[in-house]
Amino acid sequence: MTDQETIARFIFLRSQGWSFNRIQIELNVSKPTLIKWGRQHQFEIANLRATETEALAERVFRQRHERWEVLARQLKKLEDEIEKRDLEEIPASRLHAIAAALRAEINREMGHVHFSEGTKTIPTEEFVYDRHEWEV
Repeated sequence: MTDQETIARFIFLRSQGWSFNRIQIELNVSKPTLIKWGRQHQFEIANLRATETEALAERVFRQRHERWEVLARQLKKLEDEIEKRDLEEIPASRLHAIAAALRAEINREMGHVHFSEGTKTIPTEEFVYDRHEWEV
C-alpha cells in the first residue's frame, strides 16, 4: 500500500470505531504516526462517521421527513380535539400534555443545524485544526 492508501484505510478504520492499537496491528504503522494522522484527518473521520450513521438510521428508521409528517399529523389531530373540548373537562389537560410532548419530540427530531469547518493553525506540519462552529 502507498502512504495515501494507508492513510485512507486509517481514516476508514477510525470512522468504524477501531482503536489505535487495533489499527497499529492491522496497518503496521506506529501509534504516534496514527495519533498524528488522527489529528490531521479528524474532520474526514468525523464526517465519514456521520455519513455512515445517517445511512444506518435511514435503513432502520423512516426517512426524517416521513417521521416529521407522522408527528405533525398526530399533533394536528390532538390540537383539533383540544379545540372541540370544553376547557373545564379534565381530559383536555391530558391532551395538552400529549401535544406538548409531541412538540418536544418534533424539536428533538429537528435538532439543531450545526456547521463546522477546520482551519489550520501552527504547527502546520501537523495540520492541527481549530474548529469554527455556528448554528442556524
